[in-house]
Amino acid sequence: MTHPPQPPDEQWALLQRLTHVSRLATLGEMAAGIAHELNQPLTAIASYAQACDWLLARGSTDTAEIREALQQITAQGLRAGEILRRLRYLVRTPDSTRALADVSELVEELQGLIQSDARLHDVRLSFELARNLTAVQLNRLEIQQVVLNLVRNAIEALQSVAPAQRNLRVRTAHGGDAAEITVIDSGPGVDPRIESLLFSPFVTTKPTGAGLGLAISHSIVRSHGGTLGYRRGSEGGACFLIGLPHAQGGA
Repeated sequence: MTHPPQPPDEQWALLQRLTHVSRLATLGEMAAGIAHELNQPLTAIASYAQACDWLLARGSTDTAEIREALQQITAQGLRAGEILRRLRYLVRTPDSTRALADVSELVEELQGLIQSDARLHDVRLSFELARNLTAVQLNRLEIQQVVLNLVRNAIEALQSVAPAQRNLRVRTAHGGDAAEITVIDSGPGVDPRIESLLFSPFVTTKPTGAGLGLAISHSIVRSHGGTLGYRRGSEGGACFLIGLPHAQGGA
């Protein structure tokens, strides 16, 4: 199996460092949604623990009720642990390991984080994930970083329109000899004045943006032999399309 050409070692090391910093910045922007997601199982644990205490205090002999509450505490504890596991994975030190992966499964792993961020910002979110996609040779963490960055940009852009008009779709699909990931929003779209420079470093319309997120995302996708493009969406907003070539010999 052949792999896409890698950039020179020094450029590759710099890209990895910038990718790590960009990922931490993106997660920082999503911090409120992450806190909300983690707070849900913790609140449930406290509620079930109080229920157990109340049942025991009144001398309840219904062990089925107590057992059910304890099972819920266990389940919610595991849920909180899974959230923390995902966060540890996303903030870990970058590496260059690539392996065969299904991009729908890759996006599915991010659903919890994305849904919490969307709810917090009154965004209606939908996932349309194709099944049985041909495998792609990729660095899972790097491609997930690209998806998170595109989603976070979309959620931020949607804050400029009325809550009732805030729609965001994340899709995966077969795309000929590539697997595709598409992020589509109903926001104002990209300013035509910067459209041709969209993936260049330091180009941004954000008041506090560094203009590196899309440039880094573009470099990551290119290093995988893929493409990252933009077009105006059918709802008038932005549509970003990631195309990742199938692994040679993949089914």
